Amino acid sequence: MTKQITQNYTEANFGLNQQHNADDEIDLRELFAVIWQGKWLIIAITSIFAVGSVIFALSQPNTYKSEALLSPADSEQGGGGLAALAGQFGGLASMAGINLGGGGGVDKTQMAIEVVKSRKFTSEFIQKHQILADLMAAEKWNMESDSLVYDPEVFDMDNQKWVREVKAPFKPEPSMQEAYKEFSQLISINNDKESGMVKVAVEHLSPTVAQQWVNWLVEDINLEMKQRDVAEAQRSTAFLENQIAQTNIADIRTILYQLIEEQTKTIMFAEVREEYVFKTIDPALVPEEKAGPKRALICVLGIMLGGMLAIMIVLIRHFVRKED
Repeated sequence: MTKQITQNYTEANFGLNQQHNADDEIDLRELFAVIWQGKWLIIAITSIFAVGSVIFALSQPNTYKSEALLSPADSEQGGGGLAALAGQFGGLASMAGINLGGGGGVDKTQMAIEVVKSRKFTSEFIQKHQILADLMAAEKWNMESDSLVYDPEVFDMDNQKWVREVKAPFKPEPSMQEAYKEFSQLISINNDKESGMVKVAVEHLSPTVAQQWVNWLVEDINLEMKQRDVAEAQRSTAFLENQIAQTNIADIRTILYQLIEEQTKTIMFAEVREEYVFKTIDPALVPEEKAGPKRALICVLGIMLGGMLAIMIVLIRHFVRKED
């Protein structure tokens, strides 16, 4: 009896599986049949997307990328500032109650990269070199005159006036926050952990502008890091001179004078060295070949999107009609 029941259950399951597979086969056939019936609609929609993607790709202006290869400059003054010197003299100075701060060097290369990416540096860079119009209003590049053409609905070149229409809290002249977002999309800084080399690149409508911005970035970050270290050394010197005035112990005064001497070396080193943080290995050039846009990829993606959308429309229309 039990054997008979088990056999019947197995046969029932087998029958259900066969029915399920048959349903799947029927559904798959129906699906292909529906797509085939709507082939002309699919072809029409895909063709529209194909033409649209070609027009869009051709309407996009060329962009050019200029890049420079940099090497971190060797720091002859150690970790820089009072904190680095504390590792050498901190023990003796602490016996006199003088706190020189913690040791531990700072990776100046990584710090310089983060400074370049910061809002403060970007804002100062844009204002210093007066590139807001080139950044926010450039529409295309005139190859013959090597000049930028600005969008007349955004920037009035003749009167040097911003005329774009925006809603509050935005103003006709772009803010530094807007400029920072746009600038961050145009620059790239990559640090090779193995070799230590740093690559700075700028992509812009104008190849000349791209090269100029790369050169300015390298110059400005070297200057910025130099000024930071000089200011730190000057503060350290002032602190040490104050400590000298407060102690009469000859050995401690000798140590403090040696610390001041090291700070003086730091300042002198910074003043005589132009490539303070980064040395240029391969300078930026005016690119001759475009970096973008990738028009073939735009067309392929447009055709694929149009085809998938067309198939979805055909299937949705069929099942809606079937339910009705």
